[in-house]
Amino acid sequence: MTREEIDEFIHEIHNMSLATIAADGRPHLVAMWYGFIGNELAFWTYRKSQKAVNLRRDPRLSCLIEGGLNYQQLKGVELVGTGVILEDPEIVREVGESVYRRYMGVLDDNGKEVVKRMGQKRVAVRIDVDHVVSWDHSKLADTSSA
Repeated sequence: MTREEIDEFIHEIHNMSLATIAADGRPHLVAMWYGFIGNELAFWTYRKSQKAVNLRRDPRLSCLIEGGLNYQQLKGVELVGTGVILEDPEIVREVGESVYRRYMGVLDDNGKEVVKRMGQKRVAVRIDVDHVVSWDHSKLADTSSA
């Protein structure tokens, strides 16, 4: 995919598979909803979640955002980088509101209150991307035999 196609794809509504590194070196893989801080990918999570514990010990991560129901539709973006834990309540709120708007729709006063309550026990994680890999099977010349 081009840079513009990648940007458009990650701004669509998808789940993100997030891999962090557990204490024993094995991958810890979870499905996440994600949002943005400005144009930077981010998510929020409980302060004491396993992914937060892992990132505090070793900030390396990989993310996979993918879509498509059959071979000809498969698209994906892998992001390899670093998770930066942010505890500033305003940034946590910003990420929470971004996630809420993306997956729940309009952020009304009730939604803002939900985000505020949830944010009291959460941190935000900004994904600083070092490497991007993408694919789009709809661009393949002939996928009929796959």
